[in-house]
Amino acid sequence: MSRAALWLCLVAVLAGAVVLAGLNLAVPEGASLHVSTYVVSLAGKYLCFAILALALDLVWGFAGILSLGHAAFFALGGYAMGMYLMREIGPRGVYGNAILPDFMVFLNWKELPWYWHGFDNPGFALLMAIAVPGVLALVFGWLAFRSRVSGVYLSIITQALTYALLLAFFRNDMGFGGNNGLTDFKDIVGFDLHADATRDGLLLLTAVMLALMLVVARFVVTSRFGKVLIAVRDSESRTRFLGYRPERYKLFVFVLSAVMCGIGGALYVPQIGIINPSEFSPANSIEAVIWVAVGGRGTLVGAILGAVLVNFGKTIFTGALPELWLFALGALFILVTLLLPNGVLGLFGKRGRKP
Repeated sequence: MSRAALWLCLVAVLAGAVVLAGLNLAVPEGASLHVSTYVVSLAGKYLCFAILALALDLVWGFAGILSLGHAAFFALGGYAMGMYLMREIGPRGVYGNAILPDFMVFLNWKELPWYWHGFDNPGFALLMAIAVPGVLALVFGWLAFRSRVSGVYLSIITQALTYALLLAFFRNDMGFGGNNGLTDFKDIVGFDLHADATRDGLLLLTAVMLALMLVVARFVVTSRFGKVLIAVRDSESRTRFLGYRPERYKLFVFVLSAVMCGIGGALYVPQIGIINPSEFSPANSIEAVIWVAVGGRGTLVGAILGAVLVNFGKTIFTGALPELWLFALGALFILVTLLLPNGVLGLFGKRGRKP
């Protein structure tokens, strides 16, 4: 990714968010230039997915770690934010219980589980959205990379991890809402979640976070650390022979990527209005891989572009022929693999591939 591509992406993300928010708030409804709140929320959703794709490209494109479980980190960050939003409801829930969320009252829970304490504080919730995915990635990565698990074996293990979490969160006795998950959110840090201004603010915040993460990711991959990381990707055995410890480099970038996913998930939930175990689905992680492949693996900007393009196409396609979307997604992946191995950015030549 060249410096020009970086700046172009930053301007597009930030300016696009500002324009959408402005057209939503400043232009009256019914006017031709008015942007609905639905479109604003949809754009925010795309940007959250772009954060997930960027995080995945960091480990797959530059470390050679094909993770099929990154949706788990995204979902964990989402659950952390969802827990705060449920506590924020207070006595305004259906059952009027100031402490217990509605689903706990319905299931006849008598007291709040210990792991829900502290989530009435937004700062604590944000910390957990970062810490929980980060710690899970640290433990999982330390065990996997220390044992030199790589390639397809690592991909299968990451997929098993997210599937195990999906099954666990489906259980009502886990205390996370079971199959229905967490929903019926009302406000965030005192602002009405259904208000246009709040939706616009969340969109702008997501755009800023995506821009910051892109800058951080580029700094990492263009530094000396990033050069060693690319060497590990290209030939781990040779890198180890030169005296480096590849598992340390892979572990650091894996944890960083998980933290980015957690932040993306935390921004995703208030804009969508629900978080349930389906977010752990292995299919979501596989879709993220397709986003990166479509945009251009190992380019950072390409991951963002791929996430936005594929999800925009999904919105259009599922509105017309929803039952055929999975076939179309599979065909897209095959066509990109055969005809565009370097993704959409590969059409721009080597300048699009430069980190």
